Amino acid sequence: MHTIYLSLGSNQGNTYENLSKAIELLFAQVGRISKISPVYQSPALGFEGPDFHNCVIRIHTHISSAKLLKKILEIEMAMGRTREEGVGYQSRPIDIDILLYDDAIIDTAILRVPHPRMCERRFVLQPLADIAGDVEHPIEVDPAGVDAECHTEPVEVHGRTAKTYLALLETCADESVITKQPKWLKNPKDDLSLGSYNYIVIEGNIGAGKTSLVEMISQEFNAKPILERYKDNPFLPKFYKEPERYAFPLEMSFLADRYQQLLDDIGQYDLFKDFMIADYDRYKSLIFSKVTLQEEEYVLYKRLHEMMYRDMPQPDLYVYLYQNTERLLKNIKKRGRSYEKDIDANYLEKINQGYLDFIKSQHQLNVKIIDISDLDFVKNREDYLKVVSEF
Repeated sequence: MHTIYLSLGSNQGNTYENLSKAIELLFAQVGRISKISPVYQSPALGFEGPDFHNCVIRIHTHISSAKLLKKILEIEMAMGRTREEGVGYQSRPIDIDILLYDDAIIDTAILRVPHPRMCERRFVLQPLADIAGDVEHPIEVDPAGVDAECHTEPVEVHGRTAKTYLALLETCADESVITKQPKWLKNPKDDLSLGSYNYIVIEGNIGAGKTSLVEMISQEFNAKPILERYKDNPFLPKFYKEPERYAFPLEMSFLADRYQQLLDDIGQYDLFKDFMIADYDRYKSLIFSKVTLQEEEYVLYKRLHEMMYRDMPQPDLYVYLYQNTERLLKNIKKRGRSYEKDIDANYLEKINQGYLDFIKSQHQLNVKIIDISDLDFVKNREDYLKVVSEF
């Protein structure tokens, strides 16, 4: 993921509401917001107008710098900002500038990063220093706080000329008076209360996107991911070619592996993580084995399963991702695992029905069924947030 810093400003209308709205849209369309600076009031620079309210935010995102700029311009336009050719600085409901994109130096016709004037503006440096005071500017800066050559080769991080934003603030030539405001802006992530759970399970059919969702949530919400080690199972490719022959050794192998992994991962509490989230549940073994095994084999298997998992903790939340069979087959084909290429649609439908039958019988579980048939939470962040908001 890329770490970016954006400067936000507003001097038209309800400025706090404008900043809050911009933060919500950036969170929904760009990425995870990890830091929001205090808000500062500052005078308009370069033109006559009302004072601005400004802040700086840190975002983590997968999108490219070009796509980031496109998203920002769309957000500004949606919030009523108009840009007129040949017109200089003017009042605006929202202004969003890209200050930093990792340590990258970008110089194109439409985008320059680091922002070429960021080290000259106190209303940018002060909130930036509040949340990234120890971060070093990737470009050589002269004693007056101005980029020496804004888009030359970056200096070495620990070279003599590298300066932190706290140091740059102290030497900034801008004498504008800026005033810290008592009211703070809210991080939209705080509305998604996943931290109230200790252990979440994401379940679904083959190709539903369980692992992708677990990885995304673990990154965004500081969770410990527990991922099934399906790639290590030597019976899986053989099972898809000869299911009747390899069904029992496959399920026994999964049973032992899932049990040992859950025992290890759940038992090792991580003080630096807020909760655990897994892409499989202990009952997965029973659901699949009921579809794949002969009746006599399943009876034996179920008895072993009950003995092994008798004292295993239950999840606080069990999420089932429902995906229609057509989309499942497309997803399976897209990820390109050779041993999955011959999976039959009827097999997927049986697995789905097995999950639904299991869910109906488990009155003690806190279950959420989410239909993701029309969503793409991997490519579309708004779809991802829609799924998470259902938790």
